[in-house]
Amino acid sequence: MDMEALMAQAQELQNKVTAAQEKLAATRIKGLSADGSCIMEITGKYDFVSISIKQDILAGGAKKVESVVAEAFRDAKAKADKIIDEVMGQATAGVPMP
Repeated sequence: MDMEALMAQAQELQNKVTAAQEKLAATRIKGLSADGSCIMEITGKYDFVSISIKQDILAGGAKKVESVVAEAFRDAKAKADKIIDEVMGQATAGVPMP
């Protein structure tokens, strides 16, 4: 394989990865606490978008609020991880990325 062809493939891969990153930045993922009292929305790049907490949870004190927020974040992150793997896997077509 000549160097020019190799460089063209590298550029194509870079373009695909860039497009995948843009898609992830525009993707919104919702995570829920176990009881549904907290909904957190993040992007496919883990950027925070919004949070919604039911009023009755707020009355439960700081520890309860911390608990439901953490649950919602873990759920959103797990969903984001799956989406990231899928989107980046398609972009790299099986080429291992660092």
